[in-house]
Amino acid sequence: MVNKATGVFSKEDEESFEMFAVYCGLALHHAKLYDKIRRSEQKYKVALEMMSYHSSCGQDELERLSREAVPIVMPGVDDFYFCPINLMDMDKVRHSIYMFVDLFGLTRFEKDCLIRFTLTVKKNYRRVPYHNWTHGFSVANSMYTIIKRSPKSFKPLECLALFIGSLCHDLDHRGKNNKFMLETESPLAAIYTTSTLEHHHFNQTVTILQQEGHNIFGKLTSNEYKQVLGNIKHCILATDLALFFPNKAKLTKLMDEDKFDWESMEHRLLIQAIAMTACDLCASAKPWDVQVETVKVIFEEFYEQGDAEKAVGKSPIPMMDRDKVDEQAQSQVGFLSAICIPCYELLNRVIPNTDKLLDGCKANLDRWKQIVDEEKKKNEAIMKRKKEEEDGEEETDTGIEEVNEEEDEEGEETLEDIDDECINNDKDQGGDGNT
Repeated sequence: MVNKATGVFSKEDEESFEMFAVYCGLALHHAKLYDKIRRSEQKYKVALEMMSYHSSCGQDELERLSREAVPIVMPGVDDFYFCPINLMDMDKVRHSIYMFVDLFGLTRFEKDCLIRFTLTVKKNYRRVPYHNWTHGFSVANSMYTIIKRSPKSFKPLECLALFIGSLCHDLDHRGKNNKFMLETESPLAAIYTTSTLEHHHFNQTVTILQQEGHNIFGKLTSNEYKQVLGNIKHCILATDLALFFPNKAKLTKLMDEDKFDWESMEHRLLIQAIAMTACDLCASAKPWDVQVETVKVIFEEFYEQGDAEKAVGKSPIPMMDRDKVDEQAQSQVGFLSAICIPCYELLNRVIPNTDKLLDGCKANLDRWKQIVDEEKKKNEAIMKRKKEEEDGEEETDTGIEEVNEEEDEEGEETLEDIDDECINNDKDQGGDGNT
């Protein structure tokens, strides 16, 4: 086309060559773009390899647990009021493995793969005050208890998704809520515009499953694997409290109208979502001493977010402001009344064997209300005493003024008496009285 054999270049030749040049340009552009993508993929693989190495469990931990036999019975682990606070991190791993094997056995799961997966899950929980490995374990333990005590409520693959979803539901939580992520324009918020952290927790779960030797679902069929993974995503996203209210409204309506059907997949997904929320809030149903200790770390995490908000010039809500510690009890009353109690009441209507969660939460609510009443009485007494002191000061001031006035009057009379006496004395001495 460039070297024309005969004649001069015509307008038609120019147009043909221009069209040819466009395609050449596109080909070059695509080639360069492909090269960039190829390099980016290699960088991604290197980064993933590094992340996998640093976020995966240690070989020594794996070997130590692999040599141990899975315990047959762990006393109290199937109790709704089981306390995990004093357990060491490795003991929580052992308990998690026990609960999994107790529910699902090892026929379709490899023991070493399960141990490796659980250890890596533990490692991927950050060391934040509340949303840490202890919280992840507590939620999984609460779900285990629900499944154990109501074995016919959920199907086997649903139970698998509920338990693993509970164990992984807060992976890599940063100790800040979704609102903070959006307002501070976090990179996570740019990736996930809704349920930001929950989407991240699910993706971390998938990342762990994709690491070599971590896929605990490796023996499931393709359809089973797809179903379980989809269900895990549903369960983890359900822990976003923003989704709790619409889920609660739908399920409450079904129950009120007597239309709830265990055969309906939509209805089953709703009760799974409510069960996830109930387990996520399980600290509110624990015995009082556990509840108090948990609330301390919850508020410490809240206050850290409040400090971060103040650092960027924002005013945190009272619940996250460490300068308003005296409002803790009142905020707990509001939280338990508005969210926890309605959640457990609804769950108990559908799964009656969960009544202990409701009873525990009600008992804690009564204690918080009692504390609020005591604080109110204490504040009223302080205000009353302060007012009495102020009134007493006013009365004292008034009394001093009256005494001063009386003293002034007495002083004036005394001076007049002295004057009369001086005049009389002067006259007696022969004077004219003007002395």
